[in-house]
Amino acid sequence: MTTALLLVIYLAFVSLGLPDTMLGAGWPAMRSDLGVGLDMAGAVSLVISLGTMVSSLLSSRLLHRFGTGKVAFFSVLLTALSLLGFSCSHRFFWLLLPAVPLGLGAGAVDAGLNNFVALHYKPCHMNFLHCFWGLGAMSGPVIMSFWLAQGESWRMGYRTVAFLQFGLVLILGVSLPLWKRQEIVVQSSEKEREKPMGNLFALKLPGVRTSLIALFCYCSLEISTGLWASSFLAEQRGVPAEDAALCTSLFYGGIAAGRFLSGLLSEKLSGRLLTRIGQGLCGVGAVFLLLPFPLPVTVTGLTLFGLGCAPLYPAMLRETPVRFGRSASQTVMGLQMAIQYFGSTVMPPLLGFLAVRTSISIFPWFLLLTIGLMTVFCERLNTFFSGKNS
Repeated sequence: MTTALLLVIYLAFVSLGLPDTMLGAGWPAMRSDLGVGLDMAGAVSLVISLGTMVSSLLSSRLLHRFGTGKVAFFSVLLTALSLLGFSCSHRFFWLLLPAVPLGLGAGAVDAGLNNFVALHYKPCHMNFLHCFWGLGAMSGPVIMSFWLAQGESWRMGYRTVAFLQFGLVLILGVSLPLWKRQEIVVQSSEKEREKPMGNLFALKLPGVRTSLIALFCYCSLEISTGLWASSFLAEQRGVPAEDAALCTSLFYGGIAAGRFLSGLLSEKLSGRLLTRIGQGLCGVGAVFLLLPFPLPVTVTGLTLFGLGCAPLYPAMLRETPVRFGRSASQTVMGLQMAIQYFGSTVMPPLLGFLAVRTSISIFPWFLLLTIGLMTVFCERLNTFFSGKNS
């Protein structure tokens, strides 16, 4: 039963990754069709992220009341309906309406599944979990690129992903009894089912705010790269829209492959070492994007950047119950999801705003600066908990 449930969780994370990358991959074609500026992708991303922040902050209460299985089922259903709404949009304004439930559908299930795996499975499974997210994220641009190469509208890309999500909804619906049995086992092993910790109280726990800043930086890196890499290649390097979308999938392919590899290595290498290796690879990848290398080298840099991102997020999340305790982990996880989506809300639109007023060539400079800030706060967090445990 535990293995079957884990496979369902993996599939649920595929469903989380699929829509996350559609906007950035398809935006060069979408903005041309809708007649809007480059920076308007940031507005859509902002609306999605605001919805995700709200559901992340409410996740502890929702999961406590309804359970992880039901929250996952209804969240993916909401996502599928939202993507279908995207595929029917013929004006920019109509993109913003389904963007709201798309964001709401992602936050609670993201926090719930991450905490569930951190509490009940080995560290390697956290990496494998996000590897499956990477597979979904990589598939989104491939699907979009396929339809654009066929001369079809970007709407077909969204419609295809919507139907895939409906298929995952069916799988999650069938699996609901597995979730119920697992929750009964967990509850019976505890003396009482504690009420969820409040968000304000969790913010006061030592180390929480530092971890939130580190995650803010990471999410700013990942989401901004997914949103603007295609536009950077198209606008700065003259790559056709369908090829730029396909190149973006290599970034997510790097994340997926790197997380699978990190999962294999996580039993032998510490999370701290994996994090430092990832930060180094991110730096090298950003330099490859910055310098005027031939296009194959630039694309290699994008893939290296994905490989570097791979171990960072799972390593941060899997330490949550260890650092802050099991009773606080779900609330802290919800805060972490909210702050990472706050990064999604603020940084991609800010980068788009600056790119329109300067040039999209600032993209790799932004990546290098954010990598540096993330490294500083990760090291501060490591130092704090090393001193606490010594």
